[in-house]
Amino acid sequence: MTHERTQMPLLPAFLAVGPDLLKQRRVAERMRERIAQTGDLSFNHERFEGAQAEGSQVVEACNTIPFMSDYRLVEVREADKLRKADAEAIVAYLSAPCDTTVLMLFAEKLAKNTRLYKAVAACGPRAVIDCAPLKRYELARAVREMAVTHGLTLSGSAAEALIELVGTDTLHLDAELCRLALEQGGRASLGEVEVRARVARTVDPEPWTVLDAMCQRDVAKCLSLMAQLPDGELFRLLSLAAARIRELICAQSVRRRGGVTIESQLGGPAGRYRNHAAWAQRFTEAELVHALVSLRDVEAAMKSGAGAREPLARWMLTTASPPSAARALR
Repeated sequence: MTHERTQMPLLPAFLAVGPDLLKQRRVAERMRERIAQTGDLSFNHERFEGAQAEGSQVVEACNTIPFMSDYRLVEVREADKLRKADAEAIVAYLSAPCDTTVLMLFAEKLAKNTRLYKAVAACGPRAVIDCAPLKRYELARAVREMAVTHGLTLSGSAAEALIELVGTDTLHLDAELCRLALEQGGRASLGEVEVRARVARTVDPEPWTVLDAMCQRDVAKCLSLMAQLPDGELFRLLSLAAARIRELICAQSVRRRGGVTIESQLGGPAGRYRNHAAWAQRFTEAELVHALVSLRDVEAAMKSGAGAREPLARWMLTTASPPSAARALR
Protein backbone atom coordinates (compact mmCIF):
# COMPACT_ATOMS: atom_id res chain seq x y z
CA MET A 1 0.00 0.00 0.00
CA THR A 2 1.49 3.29 -1.13
CA HIS A 3 0.89 5.34 2.03
CA GLU A 4 3.23 3.05 3.98
CA ARG A 5 6.14 4.00 1.72
CA THR A 6 5.89 7.64 2.78
CA GLN A 7 6.18 6.86 6.50
CA MET A 8 9.07 5.62 8.59
CA PRO A 9 9.04 1.82 8.73
CA LEU A 10 7.33 0.15 11.64
CA LEU A 11 9.55 -1.76 14.04
CA PRO A 12 8.76 -5.31 15.11
CA ALA A 13 8.24 -4.17 18.72
CA PHE A 14 7.74 -1.02 20.78
CA LEU A 15 7.70 -0.41 24.52
CA ALA A 16 5.74 2.50 26.02
CA VAL A 17 7.11 2.74 29.54
CA GLY A 18 6.23 5.16 32.34
CA PRO A 19 3.38 5.88 34.75
CA ASP A 20 1.63 8.52 32.62
CA LEU A 21 -1.36 6.48 31.47
CA LEU A 22 -2.69 9.25 29.22
CA LYS A 23 0.58 9.19 27.27
CA GLN A 24 0.31 5.41 27.05
CA ARG A 25 -3.26 5.68 25.78
CA ARG A 26 -2.29 8.16 23.09
CA VAL A 27 0.62 5.98 22.00
CA ALA A 28 -1.83 3.08 21.65
CA GLU A 29 -4.31 5.21 19.69
CA ARG A 30 -1.64 6.41 17.27
CA MET A 31 -0.34 2.89 16.73
CA ARG A 32 -3.83 1.55 16.05
CA GLU A 33 -4.45 4.36 13.57
CA ARG A 34 -1.16 3.57 11.84
CA ILE A 35 -1.88 -0.16 11.54
CA ALA A 36 -5.47 0.53 10.47
CA GLN A 37 -4.12 2.37 7.43
CA THR A 38 -2.88 -0.96 6.08
CA GLY A 39 -6.08 -2.96 6.53
CA ASP A 40 -9.00 -3.85 8.76
CA LEU A 41 -7.73 -3.71 12.33
CA SER A 42 -10.66 -5.73 13.69
CA PHE A 43 -9.20 -8.86 12.06
CA ASN A 44 -5.61 -8.04 12.92
CA HIS A 45 -5.51 -6.95 16.55
CA GLU A 46 -5.06 -8.93 19.75
CA ARG A 47 -4.61 -7.65 23.27
CA PHE A 48 -3.19 -9.40 26.34
CA GLU A 49 -2.96 -8.44 30.02
CA GLY A 50 0.50 -8.97 31.46
CA ALA A 51 -0.56 -10.55 34.75
CA GLN A 52 -2.59 -13.26 32.98
CA ALA A 53 -0.83 -13.55 29.62
CA GLU A 54 1.05 -16.67 28.66
CA GLY A 55 4.17 -16.02 26.64
CA SER A 56 3.38 -18.85 24.22
CA GLN A 57 0.00 -17.27 23.41
CA VAL A 58 1.58 -13.86 22.80
CA VAL A 59 4.19 -15.42 20.51
CA GLU A 60 1.53 -17.40 18.64
CA ALA A 61 -0.46 -14.19 18.09
CA CYS A 62 2.67 -12.44 16.84
CA ASN A 63 3.45 -15.24 14.39
CA THR A 64 -0.06 -15.24 12.89
CA ILE A 65 -0.16 -13.93 9.32
CA PRO A 66 -2.27 -10.75 8.89
CA PHE A 67 -5.60 -11.04 7.04
CA MET A 68 -6.00 -8.58 4.15
CA SER A 69 -3.56 -6.19 5.79
CA ASP A 70 0.14 -5.45 5.75
CA TYR A 71 0.44 -5.76 9.55
CA ARG A 72 -1.03 -7.26 12.69
CA LEU A 73 -0.96 -5.41 16.02
CA VAL A 74 -0.43 -7.37 19.22
CA GLU A 75 -0.67 -5.40 22.49
CA VAL A 76 0.51 -6.51 25.91
CA ARG A 77 -0.69 -4.28 28.75
CA GLU A 78 1.19 -4.16 32.04
CA ALA A 79 4.10 -6.02 30.53
CA ASP A 80 6.03 -5.41 33.73
CA LYS A 81 3.68 -7.94 35.38
CA LEU A 82 4.59 -10.77 33.01
CA ARG A 83 5.89 -13.86 34.74
CA LYS A 84 9.57 -14.51 34.12
CA ALA A 85 9.00 -17.52 31.85
CA ASP A 86 6.42 -15.62 29.79
CA ALA A 87 8.68 -12.61 29.43
CA GLU A 88 11.49 -14.94 28.33
CA ALA A 89 9.25 -16.40 25.62
CA ILE A 90 8.75 -12.90 24.22
CA VAL A 91 12.48 -12.19 24.45
CA ALA A 92 13.17 -15.34 22.45
CA TYR A 93 10.57 -14.33 19.85
CA LEU A 94 12.19 -10.92 19.43
CA SER A 95 15.45 -12.54 18.39
CA ALA A 96 13.69 -13.42 15.10
CA PRO A 97 10.38 -11.51 15.03
CA CYS A 98 7.68 -11.79 12.39
CA ASP A 99 8.07 -8.93 9.92
CA THR A 100 4.29 -8.50 9.50
CA THR A 101 3.52 -8.00 13.20
CA VAL A 102 4.01 -5.03 15.50
CA LEU A 103 4.24 -6.06 19.15
CA MET A 104 3.28 -3.13 21.39
CA LEU A 105 4.22 -3.48 25.06
CA PHE A 106 3.05 -1.14 27.81
CA ALA A 107 4.57 -0.93 31.29
CA GLU A 108 4.53 1.46 34.21
CA LYS A 109 8.04 0.43 35.25
CA LEU A 110 10.50 -1.79 33.45
CA ALA A 111 14.17 -1.55 34.34
CA LYS A 112 16.59 -0.94 31.50
CA ASN A 113 18.72 -3.89 32.58
CA THR A 114 15.93 -6.44 32.15
CA ARG A 115 16.14 -8.81 29.23
CA LEU A 116 12.71 -7.77 27.95
CA TYR A 117 13.62 -4.08 27.90
CA LYS A 118 16.92 -4.81 26.14
CA ALA A 119 15.22 -7.06 23.57
CA VAL A 120 12.73 -4.33 22.61
CA ALA A 121 15.37 -1.56 22.64
CA ALA A 122 17.45 -3.66 20.21
CA CYS A 123 14.63 -3.40 17.65
CA GLY A 124 15.58 0.20 16.87
CA PRO A 125 16.34 3.65 18.30
CA ARG A 126 12.63 4.57 18.42
CA ALA A 127 11.48 1.32 20.00
CA VAL A 128 11.26 2.62 23.57
CA ILE A 129 8.70 5.41 24.06
CA ASP A 130 9.06 7.47 27.22
CA CYS A 131 5.78 7.85 29.13
CA ALA A 132 7.27 9.50 32.20
CA PRO A 133 4.93 11.89 34.02
CA LEU A 134 5.28 15.61 33.46
CA LYS A 135 7.08 17.68 36.04
CA ARG A 136 4.74 19.67 38.25
CA TYR A 137 5.78 22.98 36.67
CA GLU A 138 5.01 21.55 33.20
CA LEU A 139 1.55 20.25 34.05
CA ALA A 140 -0.54 23.44 33.85
CA ARG A 141 0.66 24.14 30.33
CA ALA A 142 -0.08 20.55 29.33
CA VAL A 143 -3.60 20.82 30.80
CA ARG A 144 -4.25 23.93 28.72
CA GLU A 145 -3.10 22.06 25.62
CA MET A 146 -5.29 19.08 26.54
CA ALA A 147 -8.25 21.43 26.95
CA VAL A 148 -7.88 22.66 23.38
CA THR A 149 -8.39 19.11 22.07
CA HIS A 150 -11.79 19.16 23.78
CA GLY A 151 -12.74 22.58 22.42
CA LEU A 152 -11.99 24.45 25.65
CA THR A 153 -9.71 27.36 26.42
CA LEU A 154 -8.43 27.54 30.01
CA SER A 155 -6.64 30.42 31.64
CA GLY A 156 -3.43 29.63 33.50
CA SER A 157 -5.16 30.00 36.88
CA ALA A 158 -8.02 27.78 35.68
CA ALA A 159 -5.57 25.03 34.74
CA GLU A 160 -3.88 25.31 38.14
CA ALA A 161 -7.27 25.13 39.85
CA LEU A 162 -8.20 22.00 37.92
CA ILE A 163 -4.95 20.31 38.95
CA GLU A 164 -5.52 21.34 42.56
CA LEU A 165 -9.04 19.87 42.58
CA VAL A 166 -8.54 16.72 40.49
CA GLY A 167 -4.89 15.87 41.07
CA THR A 168 -1.96 15.27 38.75
CA ASP A 169 -3.17 12.05 37.10
CA THR A 170 -3.42 13.02 33.43
CA LEU A 171 -6.15 10.47 32.71
CA HIS A 172 -8.35 12.00 35.41
CA LEU A 173 -7.56 15.52 34.18
CA ASP A 174 -8.43 14.58 30.61
CA ALA A 175 -11.69 12.95 31.71
CA GLU A 176 -12.65 16.07 33.66
CA LEU A 177 -11.89 18.28 30.65
CA CYS A 178 -14.06 16.01 28.51
CA ARG A 179 -16.90 16.36 31.02
CA LEU A 180 -16.54 20.15 31.13
CA ALA A 181 -16.60 20.30 27.33
CA LEU A 182 -19.80 18.24 27.17
CA GLU A 183 -21.33 20.41 29.87
CA GLN A 184 -20.51 23.55 27.90
CA GLY A 185 -21.99 22.09 24.73
CA GLY A 186 -19.34 23.54 22.47
CA ARG A 187 -16.31 25.77 22.48
CA ALA A 188 -15.89 27.80 25.65
CA SER A 189 -13.32 29.76 27.61
CA LEU A 190 -13.14 29.00 31.32
CA GLY A 191 -11.42 30.93 34.07
CA GLU A 192 -10.57 29.90 37.61
CA VAL A 193 -13.96 30.93 39.01
CA GLU A 194 -15.82 28.80 36.46
CA VAL A 195 -13.59 25.79 37.05
CA ARG A 196 -13.99 25.96 40.83
CA ALA A 197 -17.77 26.27 40.43
CA ARG A 198 -18.05 23.26 38.10
CA VAL A 199 -15.41 20.82 39.39
CA ALA A 200 -15.68 18.93 42.66
CA ARG A 201 -12.54 18.28 44.67
CA THR A 202 -11.58 14.61 44.42
CA VAL A 203 -8.13 14.70 46.03
CA ASP A 204 -6.67 16.18 49.19
CA PRO A 205 -4.77 19.43 48.64
CA GLU A 206 -1.04 19.12 48.05
CA PRO A 207 1.31 21.14 50.28
CA TRP A 208 2.49 23.20 47.29
CA THR A 209 -1.06 24.56 46.80
CA VAL A 210 -0.97 25.93 50.35
CA LEU A 211 2.42 27.53 49.71
CA ASP A 212 1.30 29.05 46.40
CA ALA A 213 -1.66 30.69 48.18
CA MET A 214 0.70 31.92 50.90
CA CYS A 215 3.01 33.45 48.28
CA GLN A 216 0.02 35.19 46.72
CA ARG A 217 -0.82 36.50 50.21
CA ASP A 218 -4.29 35.05 49.82
CA VAL A 219 -4.98 34.37 53.49
CA ALA A 220 -8.43 32.83 53.10
CA LYS A 221 -7.34 30.39 50.40
CA CYS A 222 -4.14 29.50 52.24
CA LEU A 223 -5.90 28.62 55.49
CA SER A 224 -8.77 26.87 53.73
CA LEU A 225 -6.38 24.59 51.85
CA MET A 226 -4.30 23.93 54.93
CA ALA A 227 -7.42 22.95 56.89
CA GLN A 228 -8.03 20.20 54.30
CA LEU A 229 -4.45 18.96 54.42
CA PRO A 230 -4.06 15.58 56.19
CA ASP A 231 -2.13 15.63 59.48
CA GLY A 232 0.50 13.37 57.94
CA GLU A 233 1.44 16.13 55.47
CA LEU A 234 2.07 18.89 58.04
CA PHE A 235 5.78 18.24 58.61
CA ARG A 236 6.30 17.95 54.86
CA LEU A 237 4.56 21.32 54.53
CA LEU A 238 6.91 22.75 57.15
CA SER A 239 9.97 21.56 55.23
CA LEU A 240 8.63 22.85 51.91
CA ALA A 241 7.73 26.19 53.50
CA ALA A 242 11.32 26.70 54.62
CA ALA A 243 12.56 25.86 51.12
CA ARG A 244 10.02 28.21 49.50
CA ILE A 245 10.97 31.15 51.74
CA ARG A 246 14.66 30.60 50.92
CA GLU A 247 13.76 30.59 47.21
CA LEU A 248 11.91 33.90 47.55
CA ILE A 249 14.89 35.43 49.36
CA CYS A 250 17.08 34.23 46.50
CA ALA A 251 14.63 35.72 43.97
CA GLN A 252 14.90 39.10 45.68
CA SER A 253 18.69 38.87 45.68
CA VAL A 254 18.72 37.99 41.97
CA ARG A 255 16.51 40.98 41.16
CA ARG A 256 18.83 43.35 43.03
CA ARG A 257 22.03 41.98 41.49
CA GLY A 258 20.86 41.55 37.91
CA GLY A 259 22.71 39.53 35.29
CA VAL A 260 21.85 36.17 36.88
CA THR A 261 18.78 33.98 37.02
CA ILE A 262 17.19 32.21 39.94
CA GLU A 263 17.59 28.83 38.27
CA SER A 264 21.33 29.44 37.86
CA GLN A 265 21.57 30.03 41.61
CA LEU A 266 19.24 27.27 42.81
CA GLY A 267 19.52 24.75 39.99
CA GLY A 268 16.75 23.13 38.02
CA PRO A 269 14.73 24.32 35.03
CA ALA A 270 13.43 27.87 34.73
CA GLY A 271 9.81 26.69 34.68
CA ARG A 272 10.05 25.67 38.31
CA TYR A 273 10.58 29.29 39.32
CA ARG A 274 8.31 31.04 36.82
CA ASN A 275 6.23 32.74 39.56
CA HIS A 276 8.95 33.40 42.10
CA ALA A 277 9.88 36.90 40.94
CA ALA A 278 6.27 38.09 41.19
CA TRP A 279 5.77 36.39 44.54
CA ALA A 280 8.99 37.84 45.95
CA GLN A 281 7.81 41.35 45.16
CA ARG A 282 4.85 40.86 47.48
CA PHE A 283 7.19 40.65 50.50
CA THR A 284 9.88 42.84 51.98
CA GLU A 285 13.24 41.28 52.71
CA ALA A 286 12.62 41.75 56.44
CA GLU A 287 9.33 39.83 56.19
CA LEU A 288 10.97 36.89 54.48
CA VAL A 289 13.88 36.78 56.91
CA HIS A 290 11.45 36.90 59.85
CA ALA A 291 9.35 34.15 58.29
CA LEU A 292 12.39 31.90 57.85
CA VAL A 293 13.78 32.52 61.36
CA SER A 294 10.40 32.04 63.01
CA LEU A 295 10.02 28.61 61.42
CA ARG A 296 12.57 27.36 63.95
CA ASP A 297 10.13 28.06 66.79
CA VAL A 298 7.25 26.64 64.75
CA GLU A 299 9.13 23.37 64.29
CA ALA A 300 9.89 23.19 68.02
CA ALA A 301 6.23 23.78 68.86
CA MET A 302 5.09 21.16 66.35
CA LYS A 303 7.43 18.58 67.89
CA SER A 304 6.45 19.43 71.48
CA GLY A 305 3.45 17.09 71.38
CA ALA A 306 0.89 19.85 71.87
CA GLY A 307 -0.31 19.57 68.27
CA ALA A 308 1.31 20.33 64.94
CA ARG A 309 -1.48 22.13 63.11
CA GLU A 310 -2.05 25.23 65.28
CA PRO A 311 1.52 26.63 65.32
CA LEU A 312 1.98 26.05 61.59
CA ALA A 313 -1.42 27.56 60.78
CA ARG A 314 -0.57 30.64 62.84
CA TRP A 315 2.74 30.98 60.97
CA MET A 316 0.89 30.72 57.65
CA LEU A 317 -1.59 33.36 58.78
CA THR A 318 1.17 35.73 59.84
CA THR A 319 3.24 35.18 56.70
CA ALA A 320 0.37 35.45 54.22
CA SER A 321 -1.33 38.46 55.85
CA PRO A 322 -0.77 41.98 54.50
CA PRO A 323 2.18 43.73 56.19
CA SER A 324 0.14 45.79 58.68
CA ALA A 325 -1.90 42.76 59.76
CA ALA A 326 1.17 40.56 59.92
CA ARG A 327 2.91 42.97 62.31
CA ALA A 328 -0.12 42.94 64.58
CA LEU A 329 -0.12 39.13 64.65
CA ARG A 330 3.52 38.78 65.67
